[in-house]
Amino acid sequence: MCGIVGYIGKREAYPILIQGLHRLEYRGYDSAGVALIGSKESKLRVFKAKGKVADLEAVASDKDCTGTLGIAHTRWATHGVPSEKNAHPHISQSGQLTLVHNGIIENYATLRSQLEKRGYTFKSETDTEVLVQLIEYFYTNLENNEQHTVEDAELLVSAVRQALHLVIGAYAICVLDSRHPDQLVAARKSSPMVIGVTEGNEEFFIASDASPIAQYTKQMVYLNDEEIVKCERGHELQLFKLTGEEVGVKIKEVNLDLSMLDKGGYPHFMLKEIFDQPSVLRDCMRGRLVGSKLHDNEWIPEKVVLSAVADHKEALLRARRIIIVSCGTSWHAGLIGKQLIEHFCRIPVEVAYASEFRYSDTVIDKDDVVMAISQSGETADTLAAIEMAREKGALIFGVVNAVGSSIARHTDTGTYIHVGPEIGVASTKAFTGQVTVLTLIALALGKAKGLVEEREYEDVLAELNQIPAKIEKVLQQNNKIARLALKYTYAHNFLYLGRGYNYPVALEGALKLKEISYIHAEGYPAAEMKHGPIALVDSEMPVVFIATHHELYQKIISNMQEVISRKGRILAIVTEGDEQVKNMVDEVVEVPETMACLSPLLTVIPLQLLAYHVAVCKGLNVDQPRNLAKSVTVE
Repeated sequence: MCGIVGYIGKREAYPILIQGLHRLEYRGYDSAGVALIGSKESKLRVFKAKGKVADLEAVASDKDCTGTLGIAHTRWATHGVPSEKNAHPHISQSGQLTLVHNGIIENYATLRSQLEKRGYTFKSETDTEVLVQLIEYFYTNLENNEQHTVEDAELLVSAVRQALHLVIGAYAICVLDSRHPDQLVAARKSSPMVIGVTEGNEEFFIASDASPIAQYTKQMVYLNDEEIVKCERGHELQLFKLTGEEVGVKIKEVNLDLSMLDKGGYPHFMLKEIFDQPSVLRDCMRGRLVGSKLHDNEWIPEKVVLSAVADHKEALLRARRIIIVSCGTSWHAGLIGKQLIEHFCRIPVEVAYASEFRYSDTVIDKDDVVMAISQSGETADTLAAIEMAREKGALIFGVVNAVGSSIARHTDTGTYIHVGPEIGVASTKAFTGQVTVLTLIALALGKAKGLVEEREYEDVLAELNQIPAKIEKVLQQNNKIARLALKYTYAHNFLYLGRGYNYPVALEGALKLKEISYIHAEGYPAAEMKHGPIALVDSEMPVVFIATHHELYQKIISNMQEVISRKGRILAIVTEGDEQVKNMVDEVVEVPETMACLSPLLTVIPLQLLAYHVAVCKGLNVDQPRNLAKSVTVE
C-alpha cells in the first residue's frame, strides 16, 4: 500500500519523483501527489490528484515543476475517501511544512482535538494532516523559545522527534520545510523506508522500497524502527534514534534486476510473472542444489545446502515444533510447507494467520521455531507476530523475497526465495518460490535428522531439478486456458477442490480468482464438500478439481461424481494422459506427471492463468485490482 519517493540533489526532482511513483504503482493506490521546493526561491509547491499518477501528471503539466528537492506519494485510502483534499502531501497551517506518510496514526483523533484547541484547523479527513500540524506545533515552540539550544539546521529533526514521541501507530514519513531548502527529513516505524546514497553525498533518494531508486544507486540504507534520518545537500547522512541519540549509518549494496520492473513485452506484469516462474525457480535453486551424482542413469544434484539450516543446525534439530506465521498467499504456501516438513522431518507444524497469532494466547517456548513467510518482508501482522515470538525465546526463521526487508532484518536466520521483484498485486511467482524454498528446507533438515531415506532423497532432488522444465510445458497451454476462460466470465461463484498437497492449491486458486476477477470463489478440501458447500452446486456453478495421479486420486474421482450428479460444471487439472477424468468432466488441463509433494508447483500454474484470463476477459485491471495493496504494512 501507499508509496513514498523523495529526492534531494543536483538534478530536477520532478521527473525522478514521477518515475518513482510509476515504479510504485504496483502497490495499489487511489490518489497521488508531489511537493517541490523551487531552485531559485524557497517556495513550496504542492500538486495532487485523485486517481492515477497519469492524472497527477495532467494536473502538473502546466505548473512550475522546477526544483531539486521534492517528495511524492501514492495513497491507498484509510482515513477519508479517495479525493484530492485527502491525497498527500499534506501542508501545515503556516504553509511552510509538507509531509507524506505511509501507515496509520491510531491516536490521531486525540491529537487532532488537542491541536484544534490550540487554534489549528484541518482541510482533510486524514490522520496524516494531524501529523504535519503536530510537527509544526513543536517546530514553532522550539523556534519561539528564547532559551532553546537547538541550532536552526536541527530544528526540523527535533520537531519531528518530539511529534513522533506522541504518536501511536505505524508510519514512514518524509518531511520538507521551505525554510530549509537543503534538507529532507524522514522517519519510520513498522512501515518500510530505504535511503539511496550517491558518491560524495551529492544526492539522496528516499523510497518505500528499492525499486524506484535502484537505477540511480546501489548504495542503500534501510531505516530501522523509530529511526530518523536527515538528508542534507553536501553533507553526510545523519541517523538518529527517536531518543535523540545519533547512530552509525550502515550502507548496503543492493543489486536489483531492473528488467524485472518492466513488462518485457507482456500486456500485464501478472502474466509476465507467471511466465517468469521457470527461470526464477532455477535462480531460487541455484547454489542450493549442489554437486552431481548418477541416479537411475541420470546426473542429478547430490544434496541440498542451505546456510540458514547449517548455521542453526542444533536449534533446528532440537525443535519441539515449528509454527508458520503468514498471511494470504504466503499462508497457503505455509500449509504446503507443513505437509513437507512433517513428512520429511517428523516435526509437528502449526500454520497460523499472523493477524490472529499476534493476538492469541499461543504457548511458545525456547525450543520452538517460528517461521515467518512473506513476499514483501514488510507485512505488519507477520512482523508483529515474530516480535511476540522473539519475546518468548523462540528461534525466528524468515522466508522472504525482498532483500533487506524488515522481516529479513528482524529474524535470527532465514532463506531468500530469490524470484525477483513481484509487481502484480496478485502473487504468483512468489508462491512457487516459497513452496520451492520450503521443499529445500524440509529436505535439508530431514537429511540432517537422518529421517529421509537415501532413495527418496535422491528421487525428490532429481524431480525438483526437472520442475522448471515441466512448468514450461504447462505454460504452453496458455492459449487453451485463455479460450476456456471465455466460458467462465458469466460466473458469480466458483468452487475449488483438492486433496492432500493440493488442498492448499485449491485455496490459492480461489484466492487468485477473487483478487483479480471479483468473482466469489471458495477453496475446500474435496472431502469437505459434502459437509456444506455441495448445497451450492448446480448447473450454473463451475467447480475446479485438482485431480492429479496420487494416492487420493480415486477418492477425488468419487467427489467428482457427487458434483456431476448435481449437474455441476467441472474443470479438472489432471496428469497428462488421464482419460478417465477427461471422459467424465466438461474440461481438463493437463500437467506433467510428478511426485505428490512437488505437484503444487505444477497444478497452481493453470489456476493462475485461469484467474488472469477471466479477469482480462472482463476488462479488469489485472495488475492493480480494486481495494488491494501489494504490501500490507498496516493492520
